[in-house]
Amino acid sequence: MIIVQNKLTGFILPGKFPAMCVWPFLLIRPAAYLPDMQLIIRHERIHARQQIEMAWIFFFIWYVGEFLIRLALLRDRMEAYKQLSHEREAYENDNDPGYLKNRRLFAWIRYLKN
Repeated sequence: MIIVQNKLTGFILPGKFPAMCVWPFLLIRPAAYLPDMQLIIRHERIHARQQIEMAWIFFFIWYVGEFLIRLALLRDRMEAYKQLSHEREAYENDNDPGYLKNRRLFAWIRYLKN
């Protein structure tokens, strides 16, 4: 993964999110260099794996589609984001440094259930 951290990434990233993976790039806000940088990187590496296994473009199609469905159901942008299957997998496993070594293909599917 190619890490990009400069003034432009602050303008590219939506809202107050500290980072975003667009494989093969990891965009990080300049001010995001916090003590939990390793956690951010592990979280985004999980997204990188998801993007690779979904042939990149299908990841984004699914991500936006699932977000719109959850937004319609929940009527709250942040809650819709938190309930996304890809985000749930990443947040639940970003504390485990060995997660990607043992992760099954398409592991995010099991997070579709509420």
